[in-house]
Amino acid sequence: MIVSGTDPQAIAEAARTVAAGGVVAFPTETVYGLGADASSDTAVAKIFAAKGRPSDHPLIVHIADAAQVTDYAGEVPLFAQKLMQAFWPGPLTVILPRRPGVAAAAAGGQDSIGLRCPAHPVALAFLQACKTGVAGPSANRFGRVSPTTALHVAGEFGDDLLVLDGGPCDVGIESSIVDCTRGRPVLLRPGVLSRQQLEAACGETVLDKDGLLADNAAPRAPGTLASHYAPDAKVRLMDTKAIQTALDVLGSDAAHIAVYARSIVRIQSENVLYRRMPDDPVATAQQLFAVLRDFDAKGARLIWIETLPEAEAWDGVRDRLGRAAAS
Repeated sequence: MIVSGTDPQAIAEAARTVAAGGVVAFPTETVYGLGADASSDTAVAKIFAAKGRPSDHPLIVHIADAAQVTDYAGEVPLFAQKLMQAFWPGPLTVILPRRPGVAAAAAGGQDSIGLRCPAHPVALAFLQACKTGVAGPSANRFGRVSPTTALHVAGEFGDDLLVLDGGPCDVGIESSIVDCTRGRPVLLRPGVLSRQQLEAACGETVLDKDGLLADNAAPRAPGTLASHYAPDAKVRLMDTKAIQTALDVLGSDAAHIAVYARSIVRIQSENVLYRRMPDDPVATAQQLFAVLRDFDAKGARLIWIETLPEAEAWDGVRDRLGRAAAS
């Protein structure tokens, strides 16, 4: 059931549902989240069951302000404090050492915990009403395309789930995740915040996770599996020439194909879907998941996406598309 996130009664009802051990969906500036009381392992288990997500894959705990960090974290390095001061509320998750005995299920049983303070008025009002941290992965089935509207969530889980509607998400891809448990900041998942922005804020070089993390280790953060964010259609990343050549070869017989590209391509078939990708990475991030969902809804079986510029600003979008194409 979708309800207005600007309705105080709806916020109160959502908070009561969480307090009673239930699950609700709520908007953030990045994507919509599927939320439950982070302090209740039983409630958190309902999230894993609803998503079909392995229980050793940690969830991000959303909090109303930085004052709640010490409820969950046993240690907060100075560089982590600087990152939170610079980007909270906002699209940044920090991984910190977890306080023993706190939010074990939400942390996937690990000794670390992911925390974020979202920059969305509905999310903040909801979290303040809950008076507790809310474990909140993206409100979609495990591995699928994240939702950026309330209708996306309702389409995934049906009318029985209470969904706070906060409108379309402004950012559109999940938060940047920085691991702060290793003595140095390590970027586990890129987002709209660039590495340069992160380094300027914390005063340290932000390391890349490659070569630092064991390949067979349980993920310390969500959204870091090789295959993720995948629509039903098969995604293929191609340069402009390859897209145009394939379309020319198929000609008017092309069908069930969608193209998402910055370059204008010649299309001879009326059965090919085309959406122009913005030249701006922020605008592309904002619409990316909605575009993939729309292609699925319109029956595409193949999605051809133009490869992205190498600029650092595209890293977040590049990460999501690389994982979508790996499925």
